[in-house]
Amino acid sequence: MATELKRQPRVLFERAEYLDRLARVKARMVEQGIDVLLVASPANQFYLTGYDGQSFYTPQMVVVALEDEEPIWFGRKMDSVGAEFTVFMDQSRIIPYADIFVGSRDRHPMQALVALIEENGWDRSTIGIEMDDYYYTARWHEILTSGLTNARFTDAFLLVNWARLRKSDQEVEYMMQAGKISAAALQAAIDVAEVGVRQCDVMAELNRVTTAGTPEFGGTFTCKPPNAMVGEYCAAPHLSWTEDPLKPDDIFYIEQGGVRHRYHSPLSRCLYLGQPTERMMHISDVIAEGLNAVLDKVKPGVVLEELAETWSASIARHGIEKDSRIGYPVGIGYPPTWGELTCSMRKGDRTVLEPNMTFHCIPAIWLDDYGLVISESFVVTESGAKTLADFPRKLFYK
Repeated sequence: MATELKRQPRVLFERAEYLDRLARVKARMVEQGIDVLLVASPANQFYLTGYDGQSFYTPQMVVVALEDEEPIWFGRKMDSVGAEFTVFMDQSRIIPYADIFVGSRDRHPMQALVALIEENGWDRSTIGIEMDDYYYTARWHEILTSGLTNARFTDAFLLVNWARLRKSDQEVEYMMQAGKISAAALQAAIDVAEVGVRQCDVMAELNRVTTAGTPEFGGTFTCKPPNAMVGEYCAAPHLSWTEDPLKPDDIFYIEQGGVRHRYHSPLSRCLYLGQPTERMMHISDVIAEGLNAVLDKVKPGVVLEELAETWSASIARHGIEKDSRIGYPVGIGYPPTWGELTCSMRKGDRTVLEPNMTFHCIPAIWLDDYGLVISESFVVTESGAKTLADFPRKLFYK
């Protein structure tokens, strides 16, 4: 007779921290009149349970009920083993669905979730769903709403994201470690970039360091590939490198980030192969000056709009304008983004800064023929902004 194997989970935070996160999420649920919250976002699932698997290509859900101390992880049976290794909850809270629901024309995992909700007596509850999340599909919604006709569904998109905005000290520590990895990876890319070296080989070295980390702590893969453009492609913000060799007078734009336990610390710089023009140097100096002014403005009580106004005033003195946001909150990252999607450093955003909030300030300036960037990720402290990486704020060239 087979014996039940007891897994030893690798939990990244104390149980008390997970319960505190759940308490903050449940308080928001009460405010919005939600009895049961269905969490589709992998980043939010990680935040609430610790689950960390690349299994979100098949449907999975975390269920938070006001009446229950611990959430439920609901996912594919073969991935329930990964849940046993990573979640903080009792293993009875791991509810798998059979593989017959995967890739089937006749069945769907949301049908099993409907049955789970009915079994727990939640089928007459107000159920919150992440309507605009990348992983909550129209098909999921159709099955849930048609199968639970006595339930009331309400949009709870970003409910958990807002709870994530203020980090714990342990989360900040992981992000500081990610910042060290980020700086090491960017330096490695700059060191290897030479005329004649293929763009892809530069990025291979960057990714090697991102994965290896530092001698003190290892890294891992980022939630998305770096944005790395060369030459005229630098005029577009979200393209990728090629296999072409670097040429004299190429500008290499790199936006990348280090990762520690899924916590991301983005960092961006540009490298010029040759002697930059006076215009390039001037614009880079303007960006650095404006970024420094923004960082100097950061303190608890300041609103994000004030940071945007500080940036605009700084660059306006040089006759430069920028019409897009200059930053956003960061932290846990799963494909396709390391952004938290809640607020932005832009005019009209009145989000108030609090200690242990973390942001990526990326005041890039895009011209017709290239773009330039100097960015910093930082944590808000009682005394101001503390950057997650230590890296010169300038245009690099050689």
